[in-house]
Amino acid sequence: MFDKDFLWGAASSAYQIEGSYLADGKGLGIWDHFGKEKKYIAHGENGEIACDHYNRFREDVALMKEMGLKSYRFSISWPRVLPNGIGAINEKGLQFYSNLVDELLAANIKPMVTLYHWDLPYELHKKGGWKNPEMPSWFAEYTKVIVEQLSDRVEYWITINEPSCFVGAAYKNGGHAPFEKNDVETMMQVCKNVFLAHGKAVSMIRKHSKKTAIIGMAPTGPVRIPTNHTPKAIELAKQKTFQITEDYYATSDAWWADPIYLGKFPEQAKEVFGDKLITFTEEEWREVSQPLDFCGYNIYHAEIAYEEPEGLYDTYAYQGSPRTPMDWNITPEVMYWSAKFHYERYGKPIMITENGMAGMDWLHCDGAVHDPQRIDFLKRYLTELRKATDEGVPIIGYQYWTLMDNFEWTLGYDKRFGLIYVDYQTQKRTLKDSAYWYRDVIRNNGDVCMF
Repeated sequence: MFDKDFLWGAASSAYQIEGSYLADGKGLGIWDHFGKEKKYIAHGENGEIACDHYNRFREDVALMKEMGLKSYRFSISWPRVLPNGIGAINEKGLQFYSNLVDELLAANIKPMVTLYHWDLPYELHKKGGWKNPEMPSWFAEYTKVIVEQLSDRVEYWITINEPSCFVGAAYKNGGHAPFEKNDVETMMQVCKNVFLAHGKAVSMIRKHSKKTAIIGMAPTGPVRIPTNHTPKAIELAKQKTFQITEDYYATSDAWWADPIYLGKFPEQAKEVFGDKLITFTEEEWREVSQPLDFCGYNIYHAEIAYEEPEGLYDTYAYQGSPRTPMDWNITPEVMYWSAKFHYERYGKPIMITENGMAGMDWLHCDGAVHDPQRIDFLKRYLTELRKATDEGVPIIGYQYWTLMDNFEWTLGYDKRFGLIYVDYQTQKRTLKDSAYWYRDVIRNNGDVCMF
């Protein structure tokens, strides 16, 4: 069973929902900048308006309350608070987040603050961004500003969201802002800066928080599920989940989580990179790997090796396999195995910081949004999550991705992940059937997710 204090919630990120991209003194972020270059994002779209959450946050919190959310994970727009990334504080931008926290608490919803969800100030990007060795210090300065403003009311903190995406996809593979492809030496510097930024942020939170801080991070990466339940198959799946190679490291979970939770790089790292591997002083290692309170994890689908001819299917598909509109396979077992593998490896309570699916959602003739596929998806995934808790894995919360339909990065607005339907032409919000179903799950603390 789920614990009585289980944190049922939903998640979002600043750039994807806030809009008001230059309102009240906000500075440009890298997605603001690159969003103006039409070649990067579907249909030439951007987040300049998005869901207009900056102006409609009270309405949105009221909908969260109607759904019965116990928690809400949101991120801070760094350039909204520090337009230049460092230096002068934009008080109006900072006040927005203070007002949001107050509104959440008034609705009896715990705020969970993510410090970095890919919204890098453009002024810092011009100085090299995550390639610049000053980034950890810049991130520490930013963290201190946020903690001093919000920590009298906020307990839950997530330092960094999915470094595999904003590093691996953005600096190595060129698929996300700032759309670069860098060599291994540069990538090692980028990764080092991210590790140190995380460590300095944890230090800032511990030092300046007015409430007892509960801190984690939110990595993601492919999880392999075993082909059967034999010990051999389970061990092979676990090994493959945490493996790295020369091509596959920046998008690996173990690459990011091992140094932070275990104080060392994965065993294969030295063999793969040799003298190019990141080095830390003893003091830096202490900061990077200082104890966290939970292990956050974003998980959507699994990888599994089916015996299909190479090139006809990917490594986790098979003929007729069910898929979401993101072309992701539906593999509910990944909730069980990811929770189990991560707890066994890192020994920390687990928070599912993102999980969800894009659907083919629209307003029906009756004015409602019927999304039975999402309800079925959630039943299957939450059933597997509850199986993990029943077997003793300490899972403290689940954050559905995402609260509302929003800007899905380079895919624009085509993909709808939300529990709340957003009509982007009018900004009208409509709770989907899945939102009401999730409300019942929360009321019954997960009991209704069983078939």
